[in-house]
Amino acid sequence: MNSLRLTIHTLLVACLLAMFAMLGGCASSTPRMAEVRAFAADAPKLNAYHELTERYRNAYERQQPFLAPTADARERALDASRQQASDDFRRIDDVVQAYMQALGALAGDRQYDLRDPLKVVGTGIKAWSDTGLEDRHVNAFTGLTRIISRAVTAPMQERAVNDLMRDAGEPVQQLLDAMRNLLRLYDRSNDNEQRIVLGMMEMEIAYLDANRDRLLIALTRSLQQEKKAEYRLVGLRHTLARKNLDLIEQRHRALVESLPQP
Repeated sequence: MNSLRLTIHTLLVACLLAMFAMLGGCASSTPRMAEVRAFAADAPKLNAYHELTERYRNAYERQQPFLAPTADARERALDASRQQASDDFRRIDDVVQAYMQALGALAGDRQYDLRDPLKVVGTGIKAWSDTGLEDRHVNAFTGLTRIISRAVTAPMQERAVNDLMRDAGEPVQQLLDAMRNLLRLYDRSNDNEQRIVLGMMEMEIAYLDANRDRLLIALTRSLQQEKKAEYRLVGLRHTLARKNLDLIEQRHRALVESLPQP
């Protein structure tokens, strides 16, 4: 009798485990969900945008030693606005990555916790004139945060993934467009900094005595070369960040366009 009860208990446990496996796998067993998980895994490629945002934020700190007094006063005034705007610029990257992580979690990727995206969607942003961040991007940000908040309560199944992508399609495209605009802003800022720093060095060298100031000239030339290499590297990072944005946009658009009819 005990043996029969043990056998029945074992069968029940096995059935329950099989049922849970089926429920857990319903969002992850199809080729489409594998594509969604692969798309979500590209989220770290947006980290370059985050790093370049931080570099843009700190532009005045790097430029300050090379600025004339009048230029210093102007750049110091601009720096306060740049600091505030950079917080909003960074939040765009945060919410797009949160969306991709939510997709990955709903599609069955266990490395993502659905609670994580909620940590970054509680703060809004505003438009900043002359930066490329417009009202339409702000509206897209607000819309996507609401969509993510709603999605994290959805069951882990393919329909929830499709619903999330369908609702988020347009906001995500708008935010990727905003990030592309801001990368152009960062590129212009890098060019401006290069003109200030290298221009100041070249001008000062012209006033130095070739015999008396040999050491100072040599040190300045060495710093010039370092700075030229730095600005060239930053330019390449801008190019790579744009390519990563383009890749993510193309893959996301393809997934949205292949959605089944609701």
